Amino acid sequence: MSQRYTTTAIAIHWLMALGLSGTFALGFYMQDLPLSPSKLQFYAWHKWAGMAMLILVFVRLAWRITHASPPLPGTMSGFMRSMAHAAHWVLYALMMAIPLSGWLMSSAQGFQVVWFGIWPLPDLVGKDAVLGELLNTVHWVLSYALLVFVGLHIVAALKHHIVDRDDILTRMIPVLDKQK
Repeated sequence: MSQRYTTTAIAIHWLMALGLSGTFALGFYMQDLPLSPSKLQFYAWHKWAGMAMLILVFVRLAWRITHASPPLPGTMSGFMRSMAHAAHWVLYALMMAIPLSGWLMSSAQGFQVVWFGIWPLPDLVGKDAVLGELLNTVHWVLSYALLVFVGLHIVAALKHHIVDRDDILTRMIPVLDKQK
């Protein structure tokens, strides 16, 4: 089995990283803006990106299920292997739950999601102000949970590369591979 992820898996990983970074940054930026046409456009872009990320996470998950991951280093304990696998599945769950909670929130608040301003997506729930506020909180809590897990993911990858000096990071960043 290869010690690297496939080129497709690497491309999807970094596309997700870029998309999630931009979507989070836009969501954080737009929340405190005064109501204006610009703010409404930012919200539309945020929703478009969220739906694109939802589709991409399903593509990524399908790729992951049909293509084996490279093995973890033999020096990792069974506990650490279990933690690494659990953390990846938590990341997948959050990457699905966040756009779904945003879509549910938009539906409950009475704002239909119209993907790229062209394709109206169905409302997932009826208009309900109380539910909309609850889903707003859920959306933010999940978003910050993802931020924490991504931070842990990055720290773990750097720890493996700098401290353990194993090939974990080179599996996703092949140019770091000293054997090339």
